[in-house]
Amino acid sequence: MFTKHISLFCLYSFCGVLFQLQGSQAQSPLTQNVTAVEGGTAMLTCKVDQNDNTSLQWSNPAQQTLYFDDKKALRDNRIELVRSSWHELSINISDITLSDEGQYTCSLFTMPVKTAKAFLMVLGVPQTPVISGFKGPVNEGDMVELTCTTTGSKPAAHIRWFKGDTEIHDIPFTKESDSNGKTFTVRSTLRLQVDRDDDGVTVRCSVDHESLRSSPQVATQVLDIQYVPSVKIDFSRNFAREGDELRLECRATGNPEPEAVKWKKDGADLPDPDRMVVEGNVLIISALNKTDNGTYYCEAANTMGHNSAEYILFVYEEDLSLLEISRRGPGRLNAPQQPSSSPRDAPIIPSPTISIPSSRPTRAGTTPVTIATSTTKPATGSRSRASVKSSPPTGPAQDPSALAGQSGPDHAVIGGVVAVVVFITLCLIIVLGRYLARHKGTYLTNEAKGAEDAPDADTAIINAEGSQVNAEEKKEYFI
Repeated sequence: MFTKHISLFCLYSFCGVLFQLQGSQAQSPLTQNVTAVEGGTAMLTCKVDQNDNTSLQWSNPAQQTLYFDDKKALRDNRIELVRSSWHELSINISDITLSDEGQYTCSLFTMPVKTAKAFLMVLGVPQTPVISGFKGPVNEGDMVELTCTTTGSKPAAHIRWFKGDTEIHDIPFTKESDSNGKTFTVRSTLRLQVDRDDDGVTVRCSVDHESLRSSPQVATQVLDIQYVPSVKIDFSRNFAREGDELRLECRATGNPEPEAVKWKKDGADLPDPDRMVVEGNVLIISALNKTDNGTYYCEAANTMGHNSAEYILFVYEEDLSLLEISRRGPGRLNAPQQPSSSPRDAPIIPSPTISIPSSRPTRAGTTPVTIATSTTKPATGSRSRASVKSSPPTGPAQDPSALAGQSGPDHAVIGGVVAVVVFITLCLIIVLGRYLARHKGTYLTNEAKGAEDAPDADTAIINAEGSQVNAEEKKEYFI
């Protein structure tokens, strides 16, 4: 009987210990790390699945108690209670600062006390970027250096550059720690060689950071580029006949704004001010006639330099039909043909070279056309642009490649002649070599035959003559 009581006691004791162990494991507090933006709000939550009326407590990185159950322990108006129960203790920290970052502790007052850690990370918001270094206006072709700077980011922010709507890649940036030891200052420098197309273009510096989410901070700089004027002439008609009115509009763009344009004809002032009237930048020529033929220039200038464009005018007979032009449609320029006695005299007009027709009347049956060109002449030391305005072709157009290949020499004949010359030269070299090889040797003269024992030349000759009597005859045969 006593043994039975002992066995039951041991069994109950074992079950109690096991129940306490399971209860202790279920009473472990659970927390999560939190990331908050500087100036925002962070909520710290501590949960317990099973709690037998045991108190919960939150404390800061300095181990100061913030809340003990629903009782506030630290006098900080930024800290508020969200929820307090046997299973959860949640608090809010508003107006977060960088100094709030650290490890917070949730404690469950069991025997022994159980704790869980939650790390609060505070993101430093980068300040609005500033672009410096632009001292405009600058001249076309100069190198521009722009520096974008942003401070207060944690972790370090990322800087991107845009010119217009196009991103400029691979621009390096540097970062350095601020005085507080927690945030960073980031700088990036963009170098550009500017031209006239960059005038008025907006350059943007964009700062990306995880604290900004989808709204990056941006700084802008509008480029002010000075350049020599670009000049272009627009005309009211492609086909000018006697009695018509022609309007030539001079379009000049530049920075600074070009001054009033000037019109000239063949390098001199306009010859007929009564019929040639200038209204602003438009030249109006009324009642066209043959004397108006020539080259008209439009000149524009600013502080950067001057530039000009030209228009070549040829006036045709009043009764000239437009039917042929309308049939052919727009095409390449074709100068009118002048009367000639042979096809060799007919000019060939290759594109884009334009011949200026004379004012002599055309041959019957030949349809004349108007040649209208606009060419920009570059100013000294400056860039320039050119544009050519062409009228639809009229009359039979001559193909620039019609005589191609007819005036050049026959390359096959030349190659044959060269081959024959080379072959003959090689034959001569071979024959001359064989001749020289056969006649190569050493020969003695009559004077040299007795020169071995003779004291002088005369004695050598006498000895040579005497020695010829008994000398053996030697003959050489050449094959």
